[in-house]
Amino acid sequence: MNLGQTVFSQLIEHLPPKEFQKCVARYRGDYYLKSFSCWDQLLAMGFAQLTYRESLRDIEACLRSMQSKLYHMGFRGKVSRATLADANESRDWRIYADFAQVLISIARPLYADDPLSVELNENLYALDSTTIDLCLSLFPWARFRRHKAAVKMHTLLDLHGSIPTFIRITEGKTHDVNILDQIIPEAGSYYVMDRGYVDFERLHLFTLCSAFFVVRSKENILLQRRYSHPVDRSSGVRSDHTVILTASESAKVYPDALRRVTYFDLQNQKRLKFLTNNFFLPALTIAKIYKSRWMVELFFKFIKQHLRIKSFYGTSENAVKTQIWIAVSIYVLVGDRPEAPATGSELLPNSTDFESHPFRENAHFMGLGSDRLP
Repeated sequence: MNLGQTVFSQLIEHLPPKEFQKCVARYRGDYYLKSFSCWDQLLAMGFAQLTYRESLRDIEACLRSMQSKLYHMGFRGKVSRATLADANESRDWRIYADFAQVLISIARPLYADDPLSVELNENLYALDSTTIDLCLSLFPWARFRRHKAAVKMHTLLDLHGSIPTFIRITEGKTHDVNILDQIIPEAGSYYVMDRGYVDFERLHLFTLCSAFFVVRSKENILLQRRYSHPVDRSSGVRSDHTVILTASESAKVYPDALRRVTYFDLQNQKRLKFLTNNFFLPALTIAKIYKSRWMVELFFKFIKQHLRIKSFYGTSENAVKTQIWIAVSIYVLVGDRPEAPATGSELLPNSTDFESHPFRENAHFMGLGSDRLP
């Protein structure tokens, strides 16, 4: 029963303050602070995400308009735009990155049994990146091209619940394939990637770790067919081959056999070729696994539409990363998950419908659409 609490205070009740203080102490975030703590900064920036505030002045004006309620919302320090700007500029962004990982570790088990769009018992991850455009004159540290600045948000998405398990924020010119060096494959799990991640030396690490990958093939990869397997062409699968790499450099770093599945997309009239190190699943399932990669695109679209990660309250690298990581925390706490088609024609049910838990119920407190919180 609601006993007069604001929606915001009901949400933050589910944040673990002791875990947050551990993150703060790890980077000495509250060292020499007198009034506006890191917790106050988290609440102010979280409030800005939930209510889609336009600027620091907008945050200050909105919070000061409800001065008598701030204490009950969790604030202990006075919120002013200058203080908040200084906090975003100087307080280590890794505090909020670590806290986001704490929330992710709480949320992931709650969605572990959610259905996938493909019949698969193992974990399924999608890896991709999105580019966030910036103004070069305001963000000179993020130079991307001659007249453009940008940062990249590299994300490994657990498709059970569409929860990001790995995020790296880099310069816009960082190539996607370099992020594979920072990922430790999970044995028995499946990783689906676009062809920008084709690097056989790095992909061989997945095989050595007993993990499986499904990646779209490039046209210029030199392969030699060893075996052909029967396929049901009415399903859209055109071929299923066991192949080896014939280019000397590629064969040297990936000496094992690969599986190449060719699928014809009737709707878009496109022929797609996939490479995988899994030889047991049906060829159609391999194609469906790659199709599920679209969930990470929906994730990027969702957070860009419903959270403030395209315009920023500060111009320094620290301020940008702080805002993005707090946005990720808010997504994990209250975000309705983007839905994908399940096996057959039905849509996946909303992930908040399965069991009662604060992290699953919070999505019903608000609609992250065009309406704003009062």
